[in-house]
Parts: sequence; structure tokens; C-alpha cells
Amino acid sequence: MSTSATDDRSKDTEETPLSDTEFRDRLRELPPSAKLVAKVLESDAPLSQGQLAEESLLPDRTVRYALNRLEDDDLVNSRYSFQDARKQVYFLNN
Repeated sequence: MSTSATDDRSKDTEETPLSDTEFRDRLRELPPSAKLVAKVLESDAPLSQGQLAEESLLPDRTVRYALNRLEDDDLVNSRYSFQDARKQVYFLNN
């Protein structure tokens, strides 16, 4: 598989966290649902997809789309939940 600019950017962010300015610049380009999910995670992370849907009042499908967009821009990371290993929880990458 070839290396793309996105792959290179994800390697860079794993080594160094994003500055607040860079984080906000990337977030600014995303849809409103992704901004809302990021705002909820800013105050209550880590949260599962279901918890994000409850807190943001967005449909599950919209939350899933927002998380995918945030992950594509390396603004959010996930890990398995310590309480329930079947679920993933999400947190901001800043």
C-alpha cells in the first residue's frame, strides 16, 4: 500500500500532540456534527459512541459519521473500554 499525505500526518501526530491552534484549524474545516462531538468530548471524555449520542442529542449514525471525520483528521483517538471490552471509548487528541 502506498503512503499518502494522511498516513504521514497520522505518524507525525502520534509522535507529537497537536498544538491548540492546529487542533482548532483542523476542526474548523469539519461539519457541525463533528464540532459538536468534539465539544462533548472536550468536557466529558472518554465516552462511547452511545454515550456521545446521548450527550450530543445526535442520532447514532450522525455520531458515527462525526467520529469517522474526526479520526480521519487525527483529532480523536479510541481505545477499548475498561468497564466493557466490547465497546470503544473516544477521546480528543490534543
